[in-house]
Amino acid sequence: MGDFNLALVIVAIVVCVIVFLVNVYLLVNYQHPDDINQAYFPKFVVVLGLSVAAISILMLPADVANRQACRHAIYNGACNLTLPMKDLWLAVYILDAILVFFVIPFAMFYYEGDQDKSVGKRIKSALCWMVTTAIVCALILGILYGLIGKVDFTVRHLSSSTNSFPSTWEFSSSQQCIGNTHQCSAYTASPSSEKTWTMRTTFPEYVVALATIVGSVLFAIFGGVGIACLPLGLIFSFIRRPKAVITRSQYIKEATELGKKAKDLKKAAESLRQEEKGGSKGRKFRKNVKSVEKELLQLEEDVKLLEEMYPQGEKAEATWALTVLGYLAKLVLGILGLIVSVAWVGHIIIYLLVDPPLSSFLNEVFIKLDDIWGLLGTAAFAFFCFYLLLAVIAGAMVLGLRLVFITIHPMKWGATLMNSFLFNVGLILLSSISVIQFCSTAFAYYAQATAAQEIFGHTLESLRGIKYLYKYNVFQIAFVALAGLTFVYYAAFGWRRKKPSGRFQLST
Repeated sequence: MGDFNLALVIVAIVVCVIVFLVNVYLLVNYQHPDDINQAYFPKFVVVLGLSVAAISILMLPADVANRQACRHAIYNGACNLTLPMKDLWLAVYILDAILVFFVIPFAMFYYEGDQDKSVGKRIKSALCWMVTTAIVCALILGILYGLIGKVDFTVRHLSSSTNSFPSTWEFSSSQQCIGNTHQCSAYTASPSSEKTWTMRTTFPEYVVALATIVGSVLFAIFGGVGIACLPLGLIFSFIRRPKAVITRSQYIKEATELGKKAKDLKKAAESLRQEEKGGSKGRKFRKNVKSVEKELLQLEEDVKLLEEMYPQGEKAEATWALTVLGYLAKLVLGILGLIVSVAWVGHIIIYLLVDPPLSSFLNEVFIKLDDIWGLLGTAAFAFFCFYLLLAVIAGAMVLGLRLVFITIHPMKWGATLMNSFLFNVGLILLSSISVIQFCSTAFAYYAQATAAQEIFGHTLESLRGIKYLYKYNVFQIAFVALAGLTFVYYAAFGWRRKKPSGRFQLST
């Protein structure tokens, strides 16, 4: 047993190191050239945030594996040697909340500060904004915790008299208890014996619960949209792919048009910069900045499409072949993703929304995979959790391009500024809490008796003022409804080639 626990600790350490190295690799390759050899603090926050998000997702499979150490314990106290998962959960999610509500906003305020100001003034300005945010959050948390920071458990008061053991043990529908003369009073307890047991939850658990509620709203919206648009977007990207290489004359015409649009966009950006220096940062200025960002993003997409349609250089044929293979890979991944998405939505309906559940479905699949090989079910379990997080990110990017009140922060290989990095890391961190809570509920049978269920199941679902959102499956219903609507929308319109919608568009 001790060897098993030691192996689990070693695996956890190795996984944490791998996650950290992978996130450093992503940062190095995604960062914008302008941020090389500078903005070290935002980079540290990005790596830390991504690591916390990835580790939090992997902690649920680790929690299940940690439970296995107790299942086959052959001596008392064996479970005392396992990982303290509840303390680890609370530590990770408190760190998650600190990063989302304090550290990342400070890093963004500092990075986006006026470059003409000194470092000290930028730090002072960022601290002022962060302290203001901290005071507001502390007041809200303190007031809510003082007023309704309690859990209400419904219990039934039971009592039973003691009878001597009979010589024969015979039970039937009319005789449920030991003895031939008395029925257990516990069995015949009236409904009026139900009571509400109230206790105050710990403050860390309450912080995690409120962060989960905020994340659950984002999860229901972005996740519901993303679970459909993620696979269908890949499939329809293959359908809308360029079918052949264009001629040189067509390329020159399109490149000339894009060059003119790039000059117009540069003039607009310079004009906005002059307005900013003049102190104009009102609502109209911010609206124009977002408009230019959107046009710039569309222009970059047009340039990428043009490069795909007319590859250049000595290896033009090889480049075109790789482009074709890339779209084939999108088709394959889209089909596999569609299967996973359908499995997710089907599992939510038959296991969470139907009472009693029609089947434990994916729970049974994971258990059978564990029977084949110990880590196979755990790996599949981790994959489904990660896929849900990817769906949330995909939904955020899709809606971010369509909703006016959401700032666009695209992630591009070799061209991602730190403010975009920080924004997306904050979104991932906030959503990861809800993904874990959702997975612990959706796979309650497979992840039973884990520390995650204690935090995200019993405590969260009994928290005063919040429990009704989970009692009536508000987030699950919203998730499935948005997934269905998005699927219908994409099936009807997603396969069509996008029409020009702005000034900076590839000419038709």
